[in-house]
Amino acid sequence: MIYNRSGKSGLLLPSISLGLWQNFGAANDYSIMRQIILGAFDKGITHFDLANNYGPPGGEAEINFGKILNDDFKAYRDELLISTKAGYYMWPGPYGEWGSRKYLMASIDQSLRRMGIPYVDIFYSHRFDPNTAMEETMSTLDSIVKSGKALYAGISNYDAEQTKQAASILRSLGTPCIIHQPRYSMLDRWVENKENKLNQSLLDVVDEEGMGCIVFSPLAQGRLSDKYLNGIPVGSRIARNLGNGAIDAGALNERLIKALQALNQIAHQRNQSLAQMAIAWLLKDKRVSSVLVGASSLDQLHNSINALNNTAFTSDELNTIEIILKEN
Repeated sequence: MIYNRSGKSGLLLPSISLGLWQNFGAANDYSIMRQIILGAFDKGITHFDLANNYGPPGGEAEINFGKILNDDFKAYRDELLISTKAGYYMWPGPYGEWGSRKYLMASIDQSLRRMGIPYVDIFYSHRFDPNTAMEETMSTLDSIVKSGKALYAGISNYDAEQTKQAASILRSLGTPCIIHQPRYSMLDRWVENKENKLNQSLLDVVDEEGMGCIVFSPLAQGRLSDKYLNGIPVGSRIARNLGNGAIDAGALNERLIKALQALNQIAHQRNQSLAQMAIAWLLKDKRVSSVLVGASSLDQLHNSINALNNTAFTSDELNTIEIILKEN
């Protein structure tokens, strides 16, 4: 495993981190979850990323991870990096989502109880709240860190301008924002967009503010894998229309399939799978500290980790990839 610093902080992140967004809920096989998590740690993945609403149902991923933590990882807590988040809908009534102090303080306490631990390493504001003053949300992150319930503060799904403001507030409070978690892949490149008042991309802001960047959905919900090279197979996530953030059939058309096939040819020339190349393509940017991958099996996880065997790209490869993506 290769470890990268999270911005200007002292925290090191594995290049590949394991996200528990999918496949760790009540309907999943606990023995497989345990196999994936233990197998990840054996391969040097020290970082496990959760959120209060991961499951389904919400909270179930934290409960399952907490069981594995208690049964298998007690002796290794100081070798683990555990993160969780709050911001999306979690419980009914007016206090169960967004970015109020009421919600965030209740959420961190609930998450710690579900996992059976006294603190997490990173606590994130999971999304920007347009109806709550940024000062309230950020001062709550500051309170959570200073209370010892989290070691570091982070944000997720904030745009460039919001990130700039959040970083400024947290810095003034003495609790720097050390990490941003955006969605980013070859097929979803909004973090590169500079069309805003700052004339800076999110990646520019993250770099300027000294934050790390850990990206999620690196395979664009599975589209950047071998699975969809010939259309939508029966039993796939798209075919099952799972909800909970999963994409639907409209996200895969004939034009995109042709682009995926062309990208797959480049990957084969690099002795990689399409998924491995997609992960390596993200890690080529030194502003990306870590890539969050999901896994439904240990083999799938190992395939993702093997992307680290070749993260260098020639200029010809990058140019060809750009042409293919622009045509799509």
